[in-house]
Amino acid sequence: MRWRVAFPGICVLLLIAVILTSQGERHASLSDGVVAYFKRQQPVFAQKTVLLQQCIEQLHAGDSTSLLAARQALRECRISYKSIAFFLEYFFASEAYVFNAPAKYEIEEPYIEYEEPVGLQQIEALLYDPQVWQHRQELAAQAAVLVQTAQDLNALLYQFSATSPRVMESIQQELVRIMTLYITGYDAPLLKSGIAEAAAAMKAIDTILTPYQDLDKKDSIRYYLQAGIRMLTMQPDFDSFDRLSFLVNYALPLQRLLLNSNYDLFSPAALKTDVFPHNGITGDTALGRRLFFEKALSGNATRSCATCHQPGRYFTDGLVRNRSFVDNKELPRHTPGLLYAGYQYSQFWDGRVQSLEEQVKAVMHSPQEMNANDDTVLQRLRNMPAYGSISLLQVQAALAAYLRTLAPFNSPFDHYMAGNKKALTNEQREGGNLFMGKGLCATCHFAPLFNGLIPPLYNRTEFEVLGAPANDDLAHPLQDEDSGRLAFFPIDFYKGAFKTPTVRNAAVTAPYMHNGAFRNMEQVIDFYDKGGGNGIGLSVSNQTLSAVPLQLTANEKKALIAFMEALTDKDR
Repeated sequence: MRWRVAFPGICVLLLIAVILTSQGERHASLSDGVVAYFKRQQPVFAQKTVLLQQCIEQLHAGDSTSLLAARQALRECRISYKSIAFFLEYFFASEAYVFNAPAKYEIEEPYIEYEEPVGLQQIEALLYDPQVWQHRQELAAQAAVLVQTAQDLNALLYQFSATSPRVMESIQQELVRIMTLYITGYDAPLLKSGIAEAAAAMKAIDTILTPYQDLDKKDSIRYYLQAGIRMLTMQPDFDSFDRLSFLVNYALPLQRLLLNSNYDLFSPAALKTDVFPHNGITGDTALGRRLFFEKALSGNATRSCATCHQPGRYFTDGLVRNRSFVDNKELPRHTPGLLYAGYQYSQFWDGRVQSLEEQVKAVMHSPQEMNANDDTVLQRLRNMPAYGSISLLQVQAALAAYLRTLAPFNSPFDHYMAGNKKALTNEQREGGNLFMGKGLCATCHFAPLFNGLIPPLYNRTEFEVLGAPANDDLAHPLQDEDSGRLAFFPIDFYKGAFKTPTVRNAAVTAPYMHNGAFRNMEQVIDFYDKGGGNGIGLSVSNQTLSAVPLQLTANEKKALIAFMEALTDKDR
């Protein structure tokens, strides 16, 4: 379930590549080359949709051969789509949505417009449903839409024009998709065609850029493209593909060359917090840090932000649920951590406010949390020499500014991605590949922040319905009654939906989930391994997490935990 927002996301990664300025007048034809390439690939893709439609029409109840043929046709269709995805996703997003939308309802906020599941991902979900034979009519309808749309794609080129920088931007965004979506199985978690799809996407980039590359230079765009394609082609198995090696050895060097920069996707400066929601007031970071520990902000001057977000506990409290300010009863939700909180388009588990400034104000005014009265708080602060004639807006801005600094990017994983190949153990490397592969963790916790910001633009915050139980006994689960985002946004699809948090520092910030139900990481992984709420026997009609078991082995689970430990920041 995704919440679409209008803020720009990725910054550094949308620079114009040096190759466009180093080839003189030749780069002027880049747009023409893209159009010619698309004209060659469009009929190939259109034919693949026809073959998929024919296989779907030949499905017969109980006939496993026809089902396997349909799945194979879907795989070939998906791979062919990725040959033109960079072009469609950037220049013709509406048509791209028809082909590759998520297999679940999308909600346009704040307009409450519903977008039904459509396209290749929805066909995958239906073809792998245990009741697949009951979906023949819907499958046929989906295939018909694909065929018609694919056949009409050439009409998009009528009077089409694009500058070379925009073409390069489309390629740069596609490379981010390859690194964060394709090789992680985001598009095809059941078909597991992501490695072959990534190869098709890189081949498309290679074809487009070939006239503008130094073919003889080893450390060149051409070299990394060809080497990356070779690895993707020679190791096509989804579960065993070595993603970390692919990223470090090929994809990230390629990205740096395309950007003519020392930055890449995993550089701390790749995403900047100043593009995320704030009220426009520049806050004093040093003042914010002082206020973070200031108990005068609470109603009876006994509680500060640091009371529940303790720096020594990675800005969490270590409790299942903290206590209410008023009656000392348990709060309804687990206290979330604050590290990397600045990299979100919404705050709180239910995303009920957009900015950190709004979050500060909401927490201060909450009777359960700080129970503050503005006039009383300001009078206290103004009586202290350290604060002078401070205003409430200054308090909000300063605290928010401090929170935006809580992004160390100093874990062993970060050091590994920066080039220190000794920073991770073999088990941690295995766990990283599982996280981005068989475990499907990275299909919701997207690199590099490992939260719910969706690549390649990082301009949407994702909410998911996991079906997390109210207790930690997966053999006897209890239904959780927390309505999640539904209480703030009364739409049935949002029942039990919560923001996807970062899993950076997750290894040291137990307990877990919005309700703190799971005491350790082993329980969390078992929950996902079994398929979420529906997988453990609960009835969660709108669950967005796949209920298909991951079938992780005991050693794989250990490796995943080891990787989580590698996401722990050393200095905070």
